[in-house]
Amino acid sequence: MSPVDALTRGERLRPGARVAVVAPSGPVPEERLAAGLAILRGWGLEPVVAPHVLDTHPALGYLAGGDRERARDLTEAWCDPSVSAVLCARGGFGAQRMVDLVDWAAIRAAGPKAFVGYSDVTALHEAFAVRAGFATLHGPMVAAATFLSDPVTQESLRATLFEPGAVLTLGPETARTLVPGRARGVTLGGCVSLLAADLGTPQGRPSARGGLLLLEDVGEEPYRLDRILTQLLRSGWLDGVAGIGLGSWEECGPYEGVRAVLADRLGGLGVPVVEEMGFGHSPTALTLPLGLPAALDADTCTLTLDVPALR
Repeated sequence: MSPVDALTRGERLRPGARVAVVAPSGPVPEERLAAGLAILRGWGLEPVVAPHVLDTHPALGYLAGGDRERARDLTEAWCDPSVSAVLCARGGFGAQRMVDLVDWAAIRAAGPKAFVGYSDVTALHEAFAVRAGFATLHGPMVAAATFLSDPVTQESLRATLFEPGAVLTLGPETARTLVPGRARGVTLGGCVSLLAADLGTPQGRPSARGGLLLLEDVGEEPYRLDRILTQLLRSGWLDGVAGIGLGSWEECGPYEGVRAVLADRLGGLGVPVVEEMGFGHSPTALTLPLGLPAALDADTCTLTLDVPALR
């Protein structure tokens, strides 16, 4: 498989579907989880909470329990034939610690399903792509504040899960041209700091060549974003990328400074770049399918999928 090929899609959800909620990263506030589960039930879904979702690591309080337990929750949820989708409860940190403990052979054998998350879950999006060949959804998490409070965020995920043919084009009013042009490729991406952290790992994607790269992050000051993007450039990981879509940069400082870094580091690639596309750690977090062929038009500021996110 070349660095960025189209991946296998799971099936769309229908009312009554069972969906598993897992916590691969940080600990989950119980009241937020309950509120998120209520939203899922309101969509006609039957959410099932994995055994260790509400755990906290005894020594490392930023983890939702032990690495093996979190990995086992994900493997067992995926391999349960009664479960139609796996949704992450929250991000934080910890996915990199457990990703190599997941039974990827069993995941592949179980076949594709909808998998939803963002932020730290970027490490798992990459693993599903490289180790299983499955498309995934960069979307809001069940216990995240944005999912609980923002109707647009909720509807974007609901429509993608149930009516994916109705959301083939992403082009929010906020989107603007950073570098003009048009490109085709397969979507990939997520938190840029997590993508950089994957460099050099045995199962890391070798490059973004041929892909439409979707980037966002949170809490990274401009000089740190510069360092992260420079690392991706120096490693050759960005060589041959087809186009770039940029999401939110919450808590990264004034956007003018962030934009200057993005333009400086990405503008020289000679590919179309669209900014402020409405995904990531923003008050509204739109759902983006990863692993699917699409067209990026930086003149109309749209990303259009060739096929629905789910079959």
